[in-house]
Amino acid sequence: MSVLVFVENWDGRFKKLSFELVSYAAKVAEMLGSGAIAVSIGNVGDAELSKLAAYGASKIISVEGDQFNILDNQNYTLAVAEVAGKNGANVVILSNNNLGKAIAPRVAVRLKAGLGAGVSRLPVSTDPFVVYKKVFSGNAFAKVAIRSDIKVLTLSQNSFELIAKQMPVVIEHTTIESAVNKTLVQDTQKQAGKILLTDAEIVISGGRGMKSADNWGPLAELAGILGGATACSRPVSDEGWRSHEEHTGQTGKIIAPDLYFAIGISGATQHLAGVSGSKFIVAINTDKDAPIFEAAQYGIIGDALKILPKLVEAFREVKGK
Repeated sequence: MSVLVFVENWDGRFKKLSFELVSYAAKVAEMLGSGAIAVSIGNVGDAELSKLAAYGASKIISVEGDQFNILDNQNYTLAVAEVAGKNGANVVILSNNNLGKAIAPRVAVRLKAGLGAGVSRLPVSTDPFVVYKKVFSGNAFAKVAIRSDIKVLTLSQNSFELIAKQMPVVIEHTTIESAVNKTLVQDTQKQAGKILLTDAEIVISGGRGMKSADNWGPLAELAGILGGATACSRPVSDEGWRSHEEHTGQTGKIIAPDLYFAIGISGATQHLAGVSGSKFIVAINTDKDAPIFEAAQYGIIGDALKILPKLVEAFREVKGK
C-alpha cells in the first residue's frame, strides 16, 4: 500500500503547486502508515526531480517518452493509472487544476476508485476514509466518505502548506509503451513576458468601481511593482474594459493566490466562488456593507481611484522601485 501523487511540470520545472501536493501526500501517507511516491510525466532532469524528495517523496518515478511531449489526457491517465497499479497505490492525489480535473475522473474509472474532488484539508479520518471539501461555491463545507478500496483525490490549490521533510533521493525512470498519441498538434504558441493568472501568487483585480478602462493604469502599475498578475470581475470583461482571459469567478478562472486585491469589486457570490481559495484578500470599496468585506482579511472603505495611487506610491517606496 502507498500514496501516489502526480506532480505536473512546466517546461521541465516544478512550481510551488507541485511541492504542495507532495507535502500533502506525505502527510496522508503518514496517516496511513505508508510512503508517498511522486510520479512525473515528461522529460525532467534528475536535479529537478530530486527536489520532490525534500518534501517527503520516498520514491520518484519519471515517466518518459516522446508521446508525452504532447499533453494528451488519455496518455496521462494511462501513465498515472499504470504506475499506481504497479506500486499498489491505494490513494492517488492530483491537483484540482485544469489538468487534474481532466484526468482524475479517468484515473478513478480505470482503478475502480472513489473520487474526492477539490479536497482542502487532510482526511478527517482514514477508517472510514473521510475527506473535507468546500461546497456551494465555498459557502459551506462537507465531509465525504469514500468507501472504495482505492481513493482518488484532487487537492485545491493553496490549501496546504509546504512541509519540508527530506527523504533519500530514489529516482526510477520508466516508459509506458501502450501510450500512443491520438492528438495532432499543428502549432504551439506560448505567452511570454506575462504571469499567467492561474499561476500568480499575487493578483490585482479590478471591478466596476474602476469606472472606466482608462483608469486601469495604476492597477497594472501595482501589479508590476508586486510581480503579480492583473484580473477583473465579470462586468468589467463584459463591458470590454479588460480581456475575458482576466475574468475571475464562477464563470471565469478559479484562482487561489497568496494575496488577492479586490479593487472596486462588490463581492457577488459568483465572484467569490472563484477567489475564495486566496490566502489573504485585501478589499477596497466605497460601500462599507459590500459582501467582499466579509471574505476579506483587510479592508479599506473609500474611492479606489483615490486610494490606488497612494498604494502604488507606498509599495514603490517599500520595494525601492
